[in-house]
Amino acid sequence: MIKIGLTGNFGMGKSTVAELFKKLGAYVISADKIVETLLEEPEVIEEIKKLFGNEVITNGKLNKKYISSIVFENPLMRIYLENILHPRVFEKVDEIVKNIPQRGEPIIVVVEAPIIFERGYQNKFDLIITVFTSEEIALERLEKKGISKEEAFRRLKCQFPIEMKKSKSDYIINNSGTLEETAQQVEAIFQKLIAMERKYAGN
Repeated sequence: MIKIGLTGNFGMGKSTVAELFKKLGAYVISADKIVETLLEEPEVIEEIKKLFGNEVITNGKLNKKYISSIVFENPLMRIYLENILHPRVFEKVDEIVKNIPQRGEPIIVVVEAPIIFERGYQNKFDLIITVFTSEEIALERLEKKGISKEEAFRRLKCQFPIEMKKSKSDYIINNSGTLEETAQQVEAIFQKLIAMERKYAGN
């Protein structure tokens, strides 16, 4: 088994690339989706309420927009929130990985996570892949999804520069072109990972 950390900055196409890996047969785990489920757990809600105050609850549920408005302007509050969520995210990832059926075939696990480098989580993976585009392309794509430039800039400034992430990654995927061009890069990397896993298994 090879466990990959798939990262990149906001709007640059991590989810698109994750889906392409999934189609090729990789086990894909989304950290963001795990967070969504965690934010519905009573214990987690209670911890977040202690951190942000009662105003974080609207109609019995966490007000995610309110939380976002705070954490993307206040780095310390963002770190406190991450400290509540991230240990639980990795516990869940480990649980999912542990339960992947062993079929005698190469197993490639891709964990899609946005802030691997920012929190020093790269050592939790065998290899890191960074997806990138220019900031202009990312902003353009986000705008088409209804995310304002102001909101996008707020999120991007909370992440390390993409060039730094690229320099620290084992593989990089340029998602600036067509879906077919991105798919070709994913396919090439996937085949290398399969060959690598077979080599390790053979040893």
